[in-house]
Amino acid sequence: MAVVGVLALQGSFNEHIAALRRIGVKGLEIRKAEQLDCVSGLIIPGGESTTMAKLAEYHNMFPALREFVKMGKPVWGTCAGLIFLANKAVGQKEGGQELVGGLDCLVHRNFFGSQIQSFEADLSVPELAAKEGGSSNFRGVFIRAPAILEAGPEVDVLAEVVVQSNESTKSSSNSVKVSKEQTDPESDKKVIVAVKQGNLLATAFHPELTADTRWHRYFLKMVDELSEGTTASGIVIAGGDSTAVQEQKIDLPVFVL
Repeated sequence: MAVVGVLALQGSFNEHIAALRRIGVKGLEIRKAEQLDCVSGLIIPGGESTTMAKLAEYHNMFPALREFVKMGKPVWGTCAGLIFLANKAVGQKEGGQELVGGLDCLVHRNFFGSQIQSFEADLSVPELAAKEGGSSNFRGVFIRAPAILEAGPEVDVLAEVVVQSNESTKSSSNSVKVSKEQTDPESDKKVIVAVKQGNLLATAFHPELTADTRWHRYFLKMVDELSEGTTASGIVIAGGDSTAVQEQKIDLPVFVL
């Protein structure tokens, strides 16, 4: 019986737990390193990545988080969680921040700009649709979002977003403009916003802030596949019942432009 935790130092851990509850499972809040010994998978939520890193350092969680990744246990990072999992990050605050690492990517911490540059976009997600059904698009909610600038050869790209090429080459904290047409005109450039590498899943956007639970079900299947002694219908979040995850095809977002 697989057990999954949600890192609960700061950020949208409550929203992840609520999303898990909507598919019939219950989340366990993880605040201490020793709690990781009891779980088979972990979600690192979005939030303020520098603050989360300082809290993780204060609670001496980085060694345990790195060991969790090295052991091959499934970990999903959303937004700030993506930054945590990256091997390298740019655009950080002065002094930088500690990373868990494991994901062969270079991430720009605030690629899309500040809070007022937050946005939503329809993303093409063929892999997600093939595994979980529903629409081939997913409504991504980007809040002070990072982006993946480079991905290694072992990294599978699951979603990209189109930005104007004359803006996407800017560095520092300058914001970029997202193309309203999610096609690929020559004047535009795509940046990566969702990836999978082995036991690691990462999204620059916030699936927990929509009514579409397919990313959560996708991750739960990763936990099931990588956990010994479980079956496809036996995934349980810590403290939950052994109820099978029900197939849901909810495509409407909570937040609509």
